[in-house]
Amino acid sequence: MLHSREWKLERINHVLDLSNSGAYIDEESWDLDKVAATTRQMVKKYELAWNPERLIPDAPQLIAAIFQAGIELASRLGVYVRDTQRIVSYGLQEIQAELSSMPTELTMGEGKDARILFARGVRDVRPPLVWGGSPGTSIPEDLFLRIETSYAKEKNIDMLSTGSLATVDGREVRTGTPYELIATQRELKLLRKAIENAGRPGMGLMGAESSVSAYGDLSVANPEFLRRCDAHLIPMQNELKVDYTSLMKAANSIEYGMRNSSLACVVVGGLGGDAPGSAVLNIASFALSNLACLADFHSCHPIHIRHVATTTRSVLWVESVVIQAFAQHAPCILFGDIYPKSGALTKELLYEVAASAILITVSGGHLKGPASADGLLPNCSGLEARWMGDVGRAAARQRLDHDDANALVNKLIDKYEHVFDLPEGNPGKPFSQAYDTETIQPTLEWSAMYDEVKEEVRSMGLDV
Repeated sequence: MLHSREWKLERINHVLDLSNSGAYIDEESWDLDKVAATTRQMVKKYELAWNPERLIPDAPQLIAAIFQAGIELASRLGVYVRDTQRIVSYGLQEIQAELSSMPTELTMGEGKDARILFARGVRDVRPPLVWGGSPGTSIPEDLFLRIETSYAKEKNIDMLSTGSLATVDGREVRTGTPYELIATQRELKLLRKAIENAGRPGMGLMGAESSVSAYGDLSVANPEFLRRCDAHLIPMQNELKVDYTSLMKAANSIEYGMRNSSLACVVVGGLGGDAPGSAVLNIASFALSNLACLADFHSCHPIHIRHVATTTRSVLWVESVVIQAFAQHAPCILFGDIYPKSGALTKELLYEVAASAILITVSGGHLKGPASADGLLPNCSGLEARWMGDVGRAAARQRLDHDDANALVNKLIDKYEHVFDLPEGNPGKPFSQAYDTETIQPTLEWSAMYDEVKEEVRSMGLDV
């Protein structure tokens, strides 16, 4: 059940009041003296460590300790408002009360295309929902509709996500200008057209990705653009920070009613240190997003400090333990974001997606993405999202245990880990080379590569 309008108004008023009256601290001191120092204390206090070969830990005591450390961190630090350099504090009981009242079911989309999002458990036999798209990717205007249609037409994709428009009418989109507003409205028009093209007009959307400031987000809170049954992102910035842009997006949802997804991109190897500290920070980010960002559900998106991707060993471990921690101690709707290093028309992309989909599914999450090529290039297509869904459903159907899932993930990592050492990465090819842009079908080369990898993964033991 979603929170009431009155609850949301109370929460946003609390943030705004303390954004002017809370304790003052400069941002560098917040980062180093508060976040980094306190996170180190939590890792030491709870004796947290990780094993790079056990990326899906079957360790209830470890998971419980990480969760407890994250909640303690949230209560000790609170949220930093960058615009005013003030701290918004929350008491432990307040945080815990909100953890226990997070929605465990909500509906996205409408009509025959609606989907009920739900809180999954660890090793849940119910298949994960699939939010397909390439979030965070800057997509050329002339390819936007074709790329989004390639996702929308995949039948195992439940909702449609998106990247942002790089240009409108050939003009660069710049934050805070009228072009940002025009781009966000254009994005939603094209997304609605994509789901209509696919014969799925009621499909749920994750939209307003072209809005970096709040202008575009505000402009699409309209049934013609972003419907009440759709969602947008309310980021918790690195680390444990919000700004008035995020708060304006959250406030905009109160009267209108669209769904709020938190987004915590904790930097693994950054202020939280290695994987254990980063996991603690991620737990704290979600706990505080419930209150400061009015989150209805969460998008789990830790990133590697150097490689950016979510498919390194340390980031995969963080994603698994965070998802397991909420599944076991504070059930809520949680999607694992997949940002592979590799792009379309590479086998490594499919290996990265498979490893992530197995890990997220067994840990208790739903699937979102993949943002191929780190989301840095529009080298993406609906085929790898189909693969993400196929692998996730197979992992749930096969009831993989922790050991079997770990073995599969390690085999897959062995096939792609080399890409992190490539000077130019592994960007693959653009959509126009991976798909026929008229029929919106994968090329023979991309289809053949997909079939080859599917056979490889079957030989590893996953009945995909």
